[in-house]
Amino acid sequence: MHNKPAISSVPIHDILQNRWSPRSFDADKSIDPQTLTALLEAARWAPSCFNDQPWRFLVCNKTTHLSAWEKLLSTLGEKNQLWARNAPVLILSMAMHEFGHNGKPNRWSMYDAGAASVSLCLQATAMGLATHQMGGFDASQCKQSFDLPDACNPMSVIAVGHRAAAELLPDDLRETEFKARSRKPLNECFYFGSFNA
Repeated sequence: MHNKPAISSVPIHDILQNRWSPRSFDADKSIDPQTLTALLEAARWAPSCFNDQPWRFLVCNKTTHLSAWEKLLSTLGEKNQLWARNAPVLILSMAMHEFGHNGKPNRWSMYDAGAASVSLCLQATAMGLATHQMGGFDASQCKQSFDLPDACNPMSVIAVGHRAAAELLPDDLRETEFKARSRKPLNECFYFGSFNA
């Protein structure tokens, strides 16, 4: 398998260094229930404002819930469907935008749902799995197809599975798979003491 470790300015933990978002998944390998539960436990223990835990995850396992998996796959953009169809698990990450304890708006819900999602992805990396979070999906279609409540905000679809060879992807996606990972320099995104310094 093709690896793409992060090139960081100082050493970082292996899990962080090796987490990336491949598109090549092995369609013949499923995710066993215990492994899937471990991913969800990692998300469950993420931090949240007032410990409200505003995240909700709709797990669509191709092996156990094929029609739900197909329904979620159909909400993805056309290009994402090309490769995500090989992922055995698709997870819809959502944020409840009202606090559970008082019904008031929770402006931190999306932040907290993101924290839970990255916890899931890091656990997957630690277990030798691959994840790819997608913003390219139809949130309105998700709300309608899965009868989601009004207070529920679909945030992303996460493909989970075992990696496959990048050579199996179509040409344009294969090129992206081999492209070097990059990030903006630290000084473009991180400030010390003052935003304008």
